[in-house]
Amino acid sequence: MIRVATRRSPPAHVNVNVKEFTTVPVNLSTQDKLTLRTAAYGAVALLSAAGAAGGSPHKIATDGSIALASATGLVGHVLAEKSTGVDLNGRSVAELADRVLPALTEAMRLLAEQAPAEADNFRRTVVVALDAAVRTRQGAPGPTVAEMTNKITAALDAAAVTPEVTT
Repeated sequence: MIRVATRRSPPAHVNVNVKEFTTVPVNLSTQDKLTLRTAAYGAVALLSAAGAAGGSPHKIATDGSIALASATGLVGHVLAEKSTGVDLNGRSVAELADRVLPALTEAMRLLAEQAPAEADNFRRTVVVALDAAVRTRQGAPGPTVAEMTNKITAALDAAAVTPEVTT
């Protein structure tokens, strides 16, 4: 005999508002999605590179990536897609930063234009990933990691003060 689980209605005292969980569809281009993934995973890669002196870059990258995989909403869907085209290689941290920091600012700008609530979600997701990555270390983060975190946060916040440049 096979038992089939049935879904029960919530108890009368539980107030479930379905509209609260609906989202407005946002159409991001393939390039926009690539920018979001480059920015988010690049931020973790930058922090991992900065933490290499402490001896645990793999742990930083792992914990930061797990935090990114926990994202929800539009940002979560974009980050969960297969990451083809994301280039986080470079011969130096400076070369990686030259790609990632502008991508962070651009990601915030394009989300602010197309889905303002998702811009805040993206920022929180990246900051949580940085916090998760930094907390893997014993004690306070070193000055290199702290400075890289400041640079990443500044790049996230730069979209609020930097207008789009059109040519």
